[in-house]
Amino acid sequence: MSNKITILIATLNSESTLQNLFDSLLNQTDPNFDIFISDGLSTDKTIEIIRFNQKKLNIKFHSTSDFGIYDALNRGLGYVISDYYLVVGSDDILNSHTIENYLSILGSFPFDIICTSIQQNGKIINPKKRLGWLYGMPGITSSHSVGMLINRKLHDKFGYYSQNYHIAADQLFIKTVVYGGASVYHSNFVSGEFSVNGISGTDSLSLITDIFRVQFETEKFKFPQIILFMLRLFKFYVREFIISK
Repeated sequence: MSNKITILIATLNSESTLQNLFDSLLNQTDPNFDIFISDGLSTDKTIEIIRFNQKKLNIKFHSTSDFGIYDALNRGLGYVISDYYLVVGSDDILNSHTIENYLSILGSFPFDIICTSIQQNGKIINPKKRLGWLYGMPGITSSHSVGMLINRKLHDKFGYYSQNYHIAADQLFIKTVVYGGASVYHSNFVSGEFSVNGISGTDSLSLITDIFRVQFETEKFKFPQIILFMLRLFKFYVREFIISK
């Protein structure tokens, strides 16, 4: 097994946040990681920032047009040669011991997926088990970005991130592989901070819809998912109504 992991980052006009992520990577206590960045033809200073940090962080990158984050991640996976990879958003932050902790766990527990606690909106969110019917992917693992180290070989068996989901293709993939028998190790160390400023945190209605589609596809009992979807829609529109007042 490789003693390195690859940090996989998708960027598009990420100049305002990318250096903060790089600084957190420069502060890692274990340097045994590579970085691949899949850029979607950024027009700001993203590429300039990548080049500035390239040698210090052993960054490889490719910039071309894509069809969104999951297309970018799929493209990036073609360049990953390590056994495991970690998706990190360009506006996320890793804690300084994250790589060290992931590799330490791998040395004792070579599971297909290692999931961790994350920080989000000032709160610590711990990984869960057996609640996929209620919470989807976070009900059986953790956050796909920052909080989940993934065995690259899972894609050989289960395929890549679906292009049919704009926001929740990661949820579909993770639920499919876990329900398909992938081994999961749940750890409570806090791997970093997941930003809520991406599309999953700003386009709530699309997220609710995409998650319902994933739940309907992956859960055996469909009727509870319809009820949960309706409840989430009701909550969303009540919140929007209150905000508009």
